Amino acid sequence: MQSGVVEAIYLAAAPGLVPEAVENARAVAGRGLDGDRYFADEGTFSEPHKEGQDLTLIEAEAIERLASERKLELAPGDARRNVVTRGLSLNDLVGRRFTVGDVECLGRRLCDPCSHLERVTTAGVLKGLVEQGGLRADIVRGGTIRVGASVRELDG
Repeated sequence: MQSGVVEAIYLAAAPGLVPEAVENARAVAGRGLDGDRYFADEGTFSEPHKEGQDLTLIEAEAIERLASERKLELAPGDARRNVVTRGLSLNDLVGRRFTVGDVECLGRRLCDPCSHLERVTTAGVLKGLVEQGGLRADIVRGGTIRVGASVRELDG
């Protein structure tokens, strides 16, 4: 069973806005993070009741690999994911339950980068983050996510 930590949390109130760092966010089951565009069903790819759009996560290590291996600098918030983690493989959480602090989540699918991310950042990001773009998850039990909170895979 693996564990890691929340390194940063980002919210964008509306589509097209640059996500802003926050110290904590209220996570609501079936909705997402209060204050984020997807919570209000206004995200670029928002579809009401679509699985895996409550929460997006990315590994800090993936952003660092992008810089070291591809020479592409991407600020963590520019990845347009809600939660930046460190110390665990998010790809391994597809189909698994895990907690982010006291918030229980279910990993739904990989959050591979898309042409929209490359349009709003820099050329090469799409290719550089393939299979490292993070995780899309549903919030099963809400609560508050805080920077520094543990991220833990739950026993099967």
